[in-house]
Amino acid sequence: MRVGLFMFATPESVHVGKLAKLAEDAGIESIWVPEHTHIPASRDTAPPLGQAVPNKYGRLFDPLLVLTAAAVSTDRLLLGTAVTLTACHHPITLAKQIATVDMLSGGRLMLGVGSGWNREELANHGVAFDSRWRRAREHLNAMKTIWEQDEASFHGEWVHFDRIWSWPKPVQLPHPPVLYGTIQPSKLVIREADGWLPLSLAHPGQLRERMVTLRQMAEDAGRDPDELDITVMCLERSDPDVLIEYADAGATRVVIRPPLDSLERFRDYLASYGQLLAPRTLATIADPVNG
Repeated sequence: MRVGLFMFATPESVHVGKLAKLAEDAGIESIWVPEHTHIPASRDTAPPLGQAVPNKYGRLFDPLLVLTAAAVSTDRLLLGTAVTLTACHHPITLAKQIATVDMLSGGRLMLGVGSGWNREELANHGVAFDSRWRRAREHLNAMKTIWEQDEASFHGEWVHFDRIWSWPKPVQLPHPPVLYGTIQPSKLVIREADGWLPLSLAHPGQLRERMVTLRQMAEDAGRDPDELDITVMCLERSDPDVLIEYADAGATRVVIRPPLDSLERFRDYLASYGQLLAPRTLATIADPVNG
């Protein structure tokens, strides 16, 4: 089982480069970062699980810059977005940013794509809530065109450009792995993605139920369901036994949420998962502050 970390990097966090190096040395396979460009101060929309919006949502660093800092501090750690709000960005600009991170990291980027739940945030980007998934997919398709063609043209509902040159191209061909973040299994995952980020899971039993549907969708479409990357964001209870339950339910990767406010607490958190990781002993890992 592969174990990743979900990181809410904010001004209150320890520098992500130090955390990433410690995570890599401990046997963590990947880190994943969310995106909110901002949180509107006046809003009616609640997160998918219905709780109040935590203050840290409005203090998040830019995800691709966070992953760049992690990339230069590590050699093997995979770098994921969970999720990139592709509809909120111009695809020509975002294509260059994503390809740059993939190149600087030596081909370690994984692109989680989502539509966004915050109606007011989307509106501030000129994105209508009801069309957010169509627009996210169109922007992604435009980016794929840029990554795959030396001289790219694209014409869609929202995106139009003719014969552009844009480098760098991603190291990973034809592009970094794409995982769609949706609550329920979707034909979009089967048709268009390399994997699935099942969102808003309350317990492993929910994943097991949804995996039955996803596997049937894949088989009906003539796709091998075992080739899909199933990355679970285990954001609530995340003790080692629960990670194993998610893996048994069909997850290929389980992502847990560590404390980021101190290196000591971060190190202790990793130590509590020691039997699931494959590292040197945490006590032997050099302190990223003092060497």
